[in-house]
Amino acid sequence: MKNSITLDFYKEAYKPKLQNYHLSEEQNRYAPFPMDALLTCKEDSTRCPIVILYQGEPAGFFVLHGWKGVQKYSDNKEAILIRAYSINASYQGKGIATESLRILDSFVKEHFPDKSEIILAVNHQNTNAQHVYQKAGFTDKGLRTMGPKGELYIFHKPLK
Repeated sequence: MKNSITLDFYKEAYKPKLQNYHLSEEQNRYAPFPMDALLTCKEDSTRCPIVILYQGEPAGFFVLHGWKGVQKYSDNKEAILIRAYSINASYQGKGIATESLRILDSFVKEHFPDKSEIILAVNHQNTNAQHVYQKAGFTDKGLRTMGPKGELYIFHKPLK
């Protein structure tokens, strides 16, 4: 299973699968659809769209955001922010989220060598996502902020 999950920068070849992307009702409450997030990435060069591949097929999506995104949640200029993270509903329950977050460390170290930490903001009501993030090594240091849909917990993961 572990070798069947990889991360890649967004390419046009992934577009058809990402256009036919389904989110569970709960995920849709917190994460945008990949095509919507891609539009924002086109407008903001500090956002880098990443595709989660399962056996070579797009199964998930997220954005890595540099300092412009980080500064709202942390004063660490060497941090990178995960946002718009989701797994296509038809691929859920296969451990893809946990494994994609586990291999994210080496992906960030390889492609963003100046980064020392990965951070993310998760809605206080999104307990399923909190569990997945913590299982993947993210910690809650008690930092809180308000987002458009309520209180956000800021999770951290240092890069070794």
